[in-house]
Amino acid sequence: MSPRVSSLWLAAAAILSCISPSVAFQALLPKVSFNLFDPPKQRNVALDLENQLLEAIAANGDKRLDNSQEIASLVNQLEQCPSIPRPAIASEIYGRWRLLQTTNANTASPIQRKAVDTTKFDIFQDIVFSENDQTKLLVRQIVKFNDKNQLCVDALASTSAYPLPELTDREGTGKILGLNILGVSLVGDEAAEDADRPDSRIRFVFDEGKFDFGGFTIPYPVPFRNPLFRDAVKGWIDITYLSDRVRISRGNKGTTFILKKEVS
Repeated sequence: MSPRVSSLWLAAAAILSCISPSVAFQALLPKVSFNLFDPPKQRNVALDLENQLLEAIAANGDKRLDNSQEIASLVNQLEQCPSIPRPAIASEIYGRWRLLQTTNANTASPIQRKAVDTTKFDIFQDIVFSENDQTKLLVRQIVKFNDKNQLCVDALASTSAYPLPELTDREGTGKILGLNILGVSLVGDEAAEDADRPDSRIRFVFDEGKFDFGGFTIPYPVPFRNPLFRDAVKGWIDITYLSDRVRISRGNKGTTFILKKEVS
């Protein structure tokens, strides 16, 4: 396999590790005013921490996958700051988010850890509604190889505002013969939602994907809809901090994601 093809498949694996509605439909969503819930002084503290976090990530160079103690400390501080409440259903959550950095969790798939660290490709997560059904919420993972070529994988999503009956709690950890091959998920009591952070979780199940090479498409070679794999492709993200430009999320495999909102 050529180095270029290897790089494409490596980046493709990143899609499993991450993770804009129409104008008319977005108008129906509840608007949350940050200042109603957060005094200006506290918001200034949060903004300062956000700036420090973005500067620390930029100073880290091309290390998108890293366990920097400085960044971890800033993440923890931001998670203690008041932020947009009920983030999983807040209007600010919708749109495109760029993955800036993620932690190197031992429970993540080894292939996924390597793929996320491939910084030559931009990785985005879109939280949007289906083009065919404006009541169907999607978490869309995108790896941009260049301006014309990309990998896109859609996951059906569920929140309290847009519940999906199929998305019951995941049952299996994902280990194969006791080994961490595809990543190890929290399940049972370990996967319980934080009662102090209502409406912070977005559940999802990967559903379909494709490579798009300038209009020529190739299906993503994972049988997401096969009943034998359906439980294994379920997951969730807990949004632990949200502003209009920064999102911090923790996934079902114990990984922390730092994302920045793309300006349209």
